[in-house]
Amino acid sequence: MPVHNAEIAAMLDQAAELLEIRGDNPFRVRAYRRAARVVEGLPRSVTSLLAAGEKLSALPGIGDDLAGKIAGIAASGKFDLLEGLKRELPGELAEIAALPGLGPKRVKLLHGELGVRSLEDLRRAIRQGKLRSLRGFGPIMERKLQGALAKPVAEKRFRLTVAEVEAEALVNHLRGAAGVGHVVVAGSFRRRRDSVGDLDILVTARDGAAIGARLAAYENVATVAARGPTRTTVVLRSGLQVDLRVVPEASYGAALMYFTGSKAHNIALRNMAIERGWKLNEYGLFEGKRRIAGTTEAEIYRKLGLPEIPPELREDRGEIAAARKKQLPALVTLSDIRGDLHVHSTWSDGTVAIAEMAAAARARGYSYMAITDHSRRLTVAHGLDPGRLGRQIDEIDRLNDQLKGFTVLKGSEVDILADGTLDLPDRILDRLDVVVAAVHYKFDLPRAAQTERLIRAMDNRHVSILAHPTGRLLGERDAYDVDIERVVAAAGERGCYLEINAEPDRLDLDDVHARAAKEMGVKLAISTDAHSVAALDYMRLGVDQARRGWLEPGDVLNTRPLGDLKKRLKR
Repeated sequence: MPVHNAEIAAMLDQAAELLEIRGDNPFRVRAYRRAARVVEGLPRSVTSLLAAGEKLSALPGIGDDLAGKIAGIAASGKFDLLEGLKRELPGELAEIAALPGLGPKRVKLLHGELGVRSLEDLRRAIRQGKLRSLRGFGPIMERKLQGALAKPVAEKRFRLTVAEVEAEALVNHLRGAAGVGHVVVAGSFRRRRDSVGDLDILVTARDGAAIGARLAAYENVATVAARGPTRTTVVLRSGLQVDLRVVPEASYGAALMYFTGSKAHNIALRNMAIERGWKLNEYGLFEGKRRIAGTTEAEIYRKLGLPEIPPELREDRGEIAAARKKQLPALVTLSDIRGDLHVHSTWSDGTVAIAEMAAAARARGYSYMAITDHSRRLTVAHGLDPGRLGRQIDEIDRLNDQLKGFTVLKGSEVDILADGTLDLPDRILDRLDVVVAAVHYKFDLPRAAQTERLIRAMDNRHVSILAHPTGRLLGERDAYDVDIERVVAAAGERGCYLEINAEPDRLDLDDVHARAAKEMGVKLAISTDAHSVAALDYMRLGVDQARRGWLEPGDVLNTRPLGDLKKRLKR
């Protein structure tokens, strides 16, 4: 049975965690994590790439050694390095390292000094007061860990890029069945939430049992949880649950609406139907026993007196009232984007030279792109000091002299220091077209201090955009404690823009805060934070989140032509 990309990525991630706990070279740890993200986001399986004779070492950030290891996993389903690390560092150390406040050094100390190798071992050590005797631990840390261990295990959620790969393969598999009409992924995936808990797949066909049998026979299925004539539930080897529903063509629109959700949106629509003496369910819109709509979603909305509401807005957050008033936003689309304002190159921790990134951006139909490599404080990313940034500016000027119809903007992703000052002096920032300011350390400052830190950074007239404003990493790190409403208001007062970072680990700002920014009149930039050519395609995920935040093209900075953009970047 072929090994799927999600499984390979999980092995690479786990190896990175254990290497970090063991105290390995941080560059090696980061290489495994980056490789996991690359594999996870591939549009084709590693197995098919190898079968076609393609070199894995051509993928961004993957050298010959890593390429060989990945090929070995794909061939055998085993990762020798990971197995060795598990023997050396047994138990649940990776899970323990994910607890708040515990880094690899502390986990190593817990394991070496107290023999902690599982979450239960850690609970026992806390009950017995053993943590208080360890250097670097104390009552505050003890209480924090107790709280984290007492929380129920959260539902596992999957990044959109992981879900997309699984969904595309499943849809292609099901479309191969005889008698199949529509095959569509509904649920939170269709609403483009920043992560998904499961996949809801809707199929129109006469023989539901045959379609269910085809799903159950899919090579990536680990467990068949339920089978019936119209519904089948399976769990894939990645842990992602898939719920298949088979409906007749006449009910397709009603079923798609029902299984897309959200639940609150559906309840509101059902209440509208009840007010008219009708009944709305997954089979159609009925007047008595007569179906009066149900073949398409648009037909049902029209019967209810509404224009069709885009799936991204179906959260019962005012979209029905707006539809009644004919005031639904004309949502931004990927084709509205004219450039990317947060891109990295080999000058810092990117994998591609500036000219190659520019060519890739141009190929995507853009007219500009900003190179924003890291500033000097982020030494682990080879951040640029003023001298190196000056030389990069000169290289970009020479490149722009050769380009026609495309412009590379000179920029920097400048670290915001703990006191809110910037990592680079004004004399070098003066030479830039765009300054993207970002927090990369001290995530645990108190709320007031963290808020003032961001606002003070925006006080600097050079700052154009506040990048990934809450610092969250989906499934890995919560947003830092910050008064985001004050930050949004401060951005508006200072003529600064906020970023929707389209990197699938971040998607920061989220949809709720993006809409709040829109309502306060603050414009946003949708940027990829791309470190490779392939990552430029993450723009679609940022647009998804912008649409969930009700953003229109006029709300987005990088829908502007270059001349207008440059004026807006000047404060």
